[in-house]
Amino acid sequence: MPKRMPTVSAIIPTHNRLPSLRIAVGSVLSQRYPVHELIVVDDGSTDGTREWCESQDRITLITQHNQGVSHARNRAIELASGEWIGLLDSDDRWYPEKLEVQVSAINQSPQHRLCHCDEHWIRNGKRVNPKFKHRKYGGDVFAHCLPLCAISPSATLLHHSLLDDVGLFDETLPACEDYDLWLRIAAREEVLYVDQALLEKTGGHADQLSQRYPAMDTFRLKALAKLLRGHGLSEEQRALTNDMFLEKLRIFCNGARKRGKLESIDSMLDDYQDLVDRKTVLTFS
Repeated sequence: MPKRMPTVSAIIPTHNRLPSLRIAVGSVLSQRYPVHELIVVDDGSTDGTREWCESQDRITLITQHNQGVSHARNRAIELASGEWIGLLDSDDRWYPEKLEVQVSAINQSPQHRLCHCDEHWIRNGKRVNPKFKHRKYGGDVFAHCLPLCAISPSATLLHHSLLDDVGLFDETLPACEDYDLWLRIAAREEVLYVDQALLEKTGGHADQLSQRYPAMDTFRLKALAKLLRGHGLSEEQRALTNDMFLEKLRIFCNGARKRGKLESIDSMLDDYQDLVDRKTVLTFS
């Protein structure tokens, strides 16, 4: 019996990254396992991105005013007709075997609806080794996803039905929207991990969200609060989430005190008064 050939829709959101976008697009179109379609979302670029994409035969282009990466990805996911969604940031590139290896792994473990892989990190044009805390895992990864974003969007293949079940990217989060989605997924099912670097992940440039939003834990706190206010966590998951929420809140409050930003602590506590009381905050050290 022949192996299944699931269809993959590749999605690239982009904003004023035409040089790296060309490389990302080329990496998709040179896959040994061909994509069903390639959707590029031009999120309000002014560098000729739209004109270049319109000149390419194999790109389905969505254009919009600058509304952020979550809105861009969500519009493409809604349009995508593939069984699987392959996300790729416009400053990253897939190796030619990426989809071939992941689809093979999925065919051997058809119960999984999210597959991710290892990656090579490029910072300022040089290969760097990630820290131990960035190590990737498969299976029940919920606890690993709590401290930081443990899955890279460009490394994932997601079954369309999974996003139907858990929802799309949270468009109210200007950053850490991927952290939020992986937690929602990992809270309900295991993920498949391919222990092989199948892409290059590029960083160090000024337009990255981590550069624009240095206090990333404020957005992680919002994602954790959303989980705690929901009803889908087990008792163990709720305890782990609450502990991480309090730890990140402690770090935020201590940093605000050092900078003399006491009003930001009051504002934060107003936002989370249903999850933590002010007496608890006074015990932070």
